[in-house]
Amino acid sequence: MLLRDIAHTRTGDKGNRSTLSVIAYDLKDFALLEKALTPERVRQHYAGIVHGPVERYSLPQLGALNFVMHQALGGGVTRSLALDAHGKCLSAKLLSLVIE
Repeated sequence: MLLRDIAHTRTGDKGNRSTLSVIAYDLKDFALLEKALTPERVRQHYAGIVHGPVERYSLPQLGALNFVMHQALGGGVTRSLALDAHGKCLSAKLLSLVIE
């Protein structure tokens, strides 16, 4: 199944970091999100875009995971030459991830 089948995302950016929250539609799917979305897997999914570490924060009471992706915006949103490799584009890319 695709991640978008069980969750939605919200994003933000600050400097050269992108933050991405993944929120389960149903709390019963949160354990699956925690198992499938490791910081390593998220970083691998963004190979070539995220050049720094990925940190994950778990918010089980909200059914959400928050990822902080360092060195992800080509030097910062206002300095990046990318058309839009931040914000909503990054969240749409994660929603296409196949999970077991």
